Amino acid sequence: MADSSREPGGFIPPQGGLPSPAPSSASSRAASSLPHPRRTPLRPGGSKEDMVRRYAEEKLMTISRRYVKKFGGAQEGDDVVGFRTFGEVCKELDEVVNILWQSGTPILQVQFLLKLASDFTQYVRSFPPSPKASFDLLRKLDHCFASLLCGQDIETKETLPGFENGLRMGMTTTDMVRCRSLVEQTRLLMVEIMSSGEPEDEDEDEEEEDDDEDDEDDGGGAGWGVDDDDDETYLDAARVYEHTIVQLEKRLGDSLGGSIGGWST
Repeated sequence: MADSSREPGGFIPPQGGLPSPAPSSASSRAASSLPHPRRTPLRPGGSKEDMVRRYAEEKLMTISRRYVKKFGGAQEGDDVVGFRTFGEVCKELDEVVNILWQSGTPILQVQFLLKLASDFTQYVRSFPPSPKASFDLLRKLDHCFASLLCGQDIETKETLPGFENGLRMGMTTTDMVRCRSLVEQTRLLMVEIMSSGEPEDEDEDEEEEDDDEDDEDDGGGAGWGVDDDDDETYLDAARVYEHTIVQLEKRLGDSLGGSIGGWST
């Protein structure tokens, strides 16, 4: 009961949007944009766990329906609106990541973050390149996966909820193999997508100026689709899931980062 009083309303965001992320001591942009997880995982089979599970399932289904609507006209009586830009897709996916991370429940985080990362690889193919939105989301997913693989926040070194007694609550070997496949696929895919044409106009982002400055500082994905230098394109692609690669190598014992498209990382 005391736990419920600390987190009124559970984890489902109000109609006005997600609650503001809790302050984080993490130095990376990805970590600082994630809400701080609750101290203990949600009780298995409890009402809150079921609430978060249903939220993630329904939200991802709605995103899928909006993606499909992109390719067809609106029908009378249908209130589902198709996505216009990939930035819109990333914004919706980002909300799911935040809720899952805040839940502090590994069984939900692993299941739905892997599903979300897989959906990303499908959706990104169907839009013009959207560098800022794509790489912001991928950095956040990288932080989540890498932290879940080692049982602690990779920036703050805090033990994650559910990992107090080791890594058995985290990814299974099957999960790690699936994650590895997604990492490899996404790294190669981002090279192809981001060098395939003119990027989307992302000027509508309210924080564009601040984020552009951050991109210059951290050497992120700024300039994708604009810089014709293939060498730089591959070097930028090498940063995708960079922390997850390290943790997968530690857990699975084989290297993922040796090369990408023939280029050493």
